[in-house]
Amino acid sequence: MATKNILLLPFSFLYGIGVGIRNFLFQTSILKSQRFAIPILCVGNITVGGTGKTPHTELIIETLRHRFRVACLSRGYKRNTSGFIMATPESTASDIGDEPLQIHKKFPDIMVACDSKRVRGIEKLLALPNPPQVIILDDAFQHRYVQADKNIVLIDFNRPVTEDSLLPAGRLREGVNALKRADYLIVTKCPQQMNPIDLRICYKRLKIKPYQQLFFTSIGYGEITPIFKEQPTISPSKSSSILCLTGIAQPAPYVEYLQRFTSNISTLEYPDHHHFTSKDIQHITNRFQAIDNEEKYIFTTEKDAARLCDCALPEELKQHIYYIPVVPEFLKDKDLFINEIFEYVRKNQK
Repeated sequence: MATKNILLLPFSFLYGIGVGIRNFLFQTSILKSQRFAIPILCVGNITVGGTGKTPHTELIIETLRHRFRVACLSRGYKRNTSGFIMATPESTASDIGDEPLQIHKKFPDIMVACDSKRVRGIEKLLALPNPPQVIILDDAFQHRYVQADKNIVLIDFNRPVTEDSLLPAGRLREGVNALKRADYLIVTKCPQQMNPIDLRICYKRLKIKPYQQLFFTSIGYGEITPIFKEQPTISPSKSSSILCLTGIAQPAPYVEYLQRFTSNISTLEYPDHHHFTSKDIQHITNRFQAIDNEEKYIFTTEKDAARLCDCALPEELKQHIYYIPVVPEFLKDKDLFINEIFEYVRKNQK
């Protein structure tokens, strides 16, 4: 059950009026949505907080990048720049945001750009000498000035949107009715084994329309990866100690996963998208040095790793810090989803 602050419900009511008026203006074409000549795929949600957008965006990029020129356009949350900016090998999280930087580092062969005004961002990408053949919009479901060709909306299994409230009392950016704009709904962070009755409950609660498809994914993890190339590959033993360093919305599943290596885990949690300061780095160093174990490591998330690369880390930390990438695992019908996205992009090339 989603937590609701009753005292804030009047403000949620006012917020809902504003959202409703805005959506009405788009539905009646008083505010215009712009279409583009190439396929535009939007990956988004209707809640604040982590639903797994970046790993699912990466899955779509991996599906398309070997056949098409792909661009990923984000607003670049918490970046220290403004306007349109393209990712380069010299880009930092301060320049483009941690999630675009993560995508750029993982897929240096695609175009990654940031612009809070997505129409302008798309126009600038299409004006490049070798423009993209498909653009993936990261977290743009509410950015209705762009008419996406396919809307892929993610919903956290553990935080049912049908039991939540609008901001600020709850976590909803807009009402559940907005889900009717989605082409694909993906319920993320599911248990790896779901009973058929749980699947049917999701279908019923979300009121899936005939033109929509519903998929289910769980959290999977890739290989242990060093942040810095000179680090050795490792496999922590049961007797090892881990300092789990996170700056994400929901660190609990990651900490739970690390427990398969060892039970000797201490945590150090920062807010989502946190920019680490020199004071933070000193605190992390002190916590790590205080661990009385020769076999000790720092594990962080891939998103945090992108930001930590900007920091002046002491050598002691550099030699012991690793991350594990998140990989969405479809409970079923992965090939159906992948093939539909691929075929839509292929058939709509100009």
